[in-house]
Amino acid sequence: MFRFAHIEYLYGLILIPILTALFIGIRIQRKNALKRFGQPEIVNQLMPNASNNRPVVKFILWMLALMSIILAIAQPQFGSKLKTEKRKGVELMIALDVSNSMMAEDIQPNRLERAKRAISRLVDKLDDDKIGLIVFAGDAYTQLPITTDFASAKLFLNSVSTNIVPRQGTAIGAAINLAANSFSPQFEGNKAIIVITDGENHEDDAVGAATAAAQQGIIVHTIGMGLPQGAPIPVYQNGQKDFRKDKSGQVVVTKLDEQMLQEIAAAGQGVYVRANNAEVGLNTLFSEINKMEGAEMESLVYAEYAEQYQWFIALALFFLFVDYLVLERKNKYLKNIKLFGK
Repeated sequence: MFRFAHIEYLYGLILIPILTALFIGIRIQRKNALKRFGQPEIVNQLMPNASNNRPVVKFILWMLALMSIILAIAQPQFGSKLKTEKRKGVELMIALDVSNSMMAEDIQPNRLERAKRAISRLVDKLDDDKIGLIVFAGDAYTQLPITTDFASAKLFLNSVSTNIVPRQGTAIGAAINLAANSFSPQFEGNKAIIVITDGENHEDDAVGAATAAAQQGIIVHTIGMGLPQGAPIPVYQNGQKDFRKDKSGQVVVTKLDEQMLQEIAAAGQGVYVRANNAEVGLNTLFSEINKMEGAEMESLVYAEYAEQYQWFIALALFFLFVDYLVLERKNKYLKNIKLFGK
């Protein structure tokens, strides 16, 4: 496992392109000044030992040395020892609706994007917990198995869209069943499912699935994305915005089914929260999660890190030593030696 102990020092690498731009500018100014001084052929005769390439080589060596020093200051480290660490937390599965109705814009910028942002903020607040992600429309799919790798969770979350499922619909029950079977088998602590959807269930018995989950000791919370008055579903063709229509040509309006989501939350012994343009509701559920008693769970972590900065210090010294050997001007004793000449 590789890491930088002080990653903030890597911002110093910005100096390299800045100094490179300054160096190029100075070289151009010098070239223009020599042109004004006289004809290039005559100027070259007046400065027979001047070199055009050596200053560039020396500058590159200086930049390589600077880069090595900055990397050394940031303290590169390699994980050298794994150990099993016991932590207290809960396991949390998020079931996110990715059906076309989640593209409605009654919650800005749209229901799905707003839900993804809220989940990302929730992940930032997690500490000793585990999280997994399920996406569903007409069917449910595991996007991310239960894990403590929060960085991967956010990475997978960024790739979520309405195009990642082959069949449209809203199978909330299938999502709850899949989530209930996705927790760690050996984990005996508290488990919770958060279903984020507009509630328009057309596929299965979501209330029955929530009841079955509760009987296994799994709490099912629901978040309603959208407003009761509803909104049309935008579609884009050739850069033009239109709205999804039914077979009769009427614009389809998708509305939040609060009653369904309240029934699911009640059956799952959880809480229902309605999202709006100001608050999605995950903060409320996060408070509920914090009330749950955490159980000890084991995970493998890197316990010791070996310092590797000395290699970069050595590189910097090497580049500076080579720079010392490279003279600004041609060596008058060696300039006529041509190792590869005839």
